[in-house]
Amino acid sequence: MARLKTLTLVIEKGESGYLIGEILELPGCHTQARTKAGLLKRIREAIELYYECESEVSARPIIGIEKISMPKASTF
Repeated sequence: MARLKTLTLVIEKGESGYLIGEILELPGCHTQARTKAGLLKRIREAIELYYECESEVSARPIIGIEKISMPKASTF
């Protein structure tokens, strides 16, 4: 039997009326759709793609981790 993992989906309404969904536990995993049903279908696809890409990336050796500083967005 497959183990289930519970993820947190945040849904917001964008300025253009589209629904925007983001999975909090998966940085960069987000999508949008006109309806909630469409959003749920697309976010499941996005999660699958996220895990596929994650497994490809994890196969590459890590050569380092850096911290960088950027000015706050209001200064752009």
